[in-house]
Amino acid sequence: MKTPILLLLALASTAALISCNEKKAAIEAKKDATKDAIDERKEAVNHAAESATKQTDANAEISKANIEAANRAAQAQLDANKKMADAAAAAEKARVDALNK
Repeated sequence: MKTPILLLLALASTAALISCNEKKAAIEAKKDATKDAIDERKEAVNHAAESATKQTDANAEISKANIEAANRAAQAQLDANKKMADAAAAAEKARVDALNK
């Protein structure tokens, strides 16, 4: 009688071990899938950061060029204003000279 009981206990413990190993394998597979998803997300975040950095650099270059263009335009306008002031002064002097003759 003891042999069938021992055989049943051995069979039950083997089934429990197989079931336990399957559960552990499932847990391991889930862990691996989670890690893979996290790695993919990290890559996406790095790519987004690189793209944002490149776009920021491009925007900075555009802003710098716009500032330089505005500076040149302002300098040209100021130079033109100086010439106009010189011309107005020369005309006024000529008018005074003409009145004094």
